[in-house]
Amino acid sequence: MARPPLPPFVCRYRGRLLAGVDEVGRGPLVGAVVTAAVILDPDRPVAGLADSKKLTEKRREALYDQILENATAWCLGRCEADEIDRLNIYWATMLAMKRAVEGLSVSPEYVLVDGNRCPDWHWPSEPVIKGDSRVEAISAASILAKVTRDREMKLLDERFPEYGFAGNKGYPAPAHLAALNQYGVTPEHRRSFRPVQEAIETVGLYAGKPAEPLSFATDLFENID
Repeated sequence: MARPPLPPFVCRYRGRLLAGVDEVGRGPLVGAVVTAAVILDPDRPVAGLADSKKLTEKRREALYDQILENATAWCLGRCEADEIDRLNIYWATMLAMKRAVEGLSVSPEYVLVDGNRCPDWHWPSEPVIKGDSRVEAISAASILAKVTRDREMKLLDERFPEYGFAGNKGYPAPAHLAALNQYGVTPEHRRSFRPVQEAIETVGLYAGKPAEPLSFATDLFENID
């Protein structure tokens, strides 16, 4: 039986500098966990904001451009695979969220975070369960984070086409796991994740041809230190 939808979220903060924060990429075996923080401009609303997972790729891309154009401020934060291995995925996600909020060009007065807890930071804030479908600023953040990470997976797919990253986005899909067990572990894999550890033990590191360094369009990360 389907659970009833959560009621509309009512925020105690009523000002204009409300930041929404969300993440993408906690579950994949490869690549960064990407977060975004967005302060929407009430005078320049973006129609159609919703949980990024429920939107088509085409719709996410269109909303991505509108958010960048109309938001009061936005910033992407991230933790790379080696940081995830060192910190664990939970603490890496918290750090990436903090980096996103710290990088905003306008300091928020209040922060809403998708999920059930907030990072340890100085901004007044509260978590919102299913916030990406209940709070527009969090929806906007989820779209920026997902579009960014999906683009990165397409670039990574060009480097390592055997793994199908453009399709599986780095998640442990059967074809991805099969490639790990055939070709080994790429430099972008999270070595602390069990399927990757097992592939290192049985196959070792990537056995393909040397690849060119992965690069990103600078406009995606212009607000990141």
